[in-house]
Amino acid sequence: MDVKLAETAGFCFGVKKAVEKVYEQLEENNCGKNLHIYTYGPIIHNDQVVEDLKAKGVEVIEEKTDISKLKSGTVIIRSHGVPKKIIDDLEGNGFTIVDATCPFVKKIHRIVHEKTKEGYHVVIIGNDKHPEVEGIKGWACGNVSVIENVKEAENFQAKDTDSVCIVSQTTFNYNKFQELVEIISKKSYDIIVLNTICNATEERQSEAASLAAASDAMIVIGGKHSSNTQKLFEISKKECENTYYIQTLGDLDLHQLKSVRNVGITAGASTPNTIIQEVFDNVRRIKL
Repeated sequence: MDVKLAETAGFCFGVKKAVEKVYEQLEENNCGKNLHIYTYGPIIHNDQVVEDLKAKGVEVIEEKTDISKLKSGTVIIRSHGVPKKIIDDLEGNGFTIVDATCPFVKKIHRIVHEKTKEGYHVVIIGNDKHPEVEGIKGWACGNVSVIENVKEAENFQAKDTDSVCIVSQTTFNYNKFQELVEIISKKSYDIIVLNTICNATEERQSEAASLAAASDAMIVIGGKHSSNTQKLFEISKKECENTYYIQTLGDLDLHQLKSVRNVGITAGASTPNTIIQEVFDNVRRIKL
């Protein structure tokens, strides 16, 4: 059996940085600081990493949490980022903030803040319920809309202006982004289009498509709530019908691959290398 692992599989720069920040805070805390350590939301969309951090004493602040009732300490902002109001509330309640927002996401925050201030109606191409998009919306100081599909693009109307600025969730499907931009561009607006899909996402999606097209079976590894992993699965499934979406090796029925000659493996940006390696090693051991 020929098993190929995508070169782009695993932690992206932003996720790696965010996870490292939490472990750095834990190490500093073990040196006698005895502070409470929190992450605003799960640091990444990977249950194994989140559970490991929980076991080490890291608490997760959920959106519904009343932060005024928490003990003071350090809050790590995950790579998805948060709305400006969250930052202000945390600082106002005396928390120390370690901002691990991905630089690509922070760039979108700046764009959205500046363009809405200039009077543009900002359109975010992405999933309205995704934490990254919720964070991006929270930096607007004017009109902002989120568009995820063709119907929403066709129905879009800018409010109080003819000037529209289009940005994207960093992990959005590039081809779908182009399709939705084309629909909005046909409307009579003065449009600025800024492709803010991160390079790592584009490369990961492109490699997944090529690998899946050349494989008899494709395995996509990642958390069930990971947007970028879901996109990888959709792209791979389009090229290879025999595509499996798993979180860990335990989700994979190795017997299903016994008659397969070429297997491709990729993983989302929140998937630890240990999980990827375990899947890769076990698939390679399958005997035809």
